[in-house]
Amino acid sequence: MTDSRKSERVTINKEFDSFDQFIKEYVTNISRSGAFIKTSEPLPVGSEVDLRFTVIMDDIETIEGVGRVVRVESDPPGMGVVFKELSGYSRDLIEKLLTARSLGTTEE
Repeated sequence: MTDSRKSERVTINKEFDSFDQFIKEYVTNISRSGAFIKTSEPLPVGSEVDLRFTVIMDDIETIEGVGRVVRVESDPPGMGVVFKELSGYSRDLIEKLLTARSLGTTEE
């Protein structure tokens, strides 16, 4: 018999001094649909995660939502997470960050 209970959702809560630190140290790739999160202990594929990233820009900004692990990599070690649910504010913030990054206007 299989256990039909859903596994408990894991919370990922990190704070960063800047968007560039967020990208360089933790999330190596972020898009409108998901992110690759560097970690030496990735969660299994299919795991659901509560995401909360606090980034200091002009003000303190928070990206939060729910994601699902869709792949695990060993080089660099980490996991690909697809965003399942993001607040409208978080979606807008990601869009703003991606636009600023593509224009080269984020701080180093």
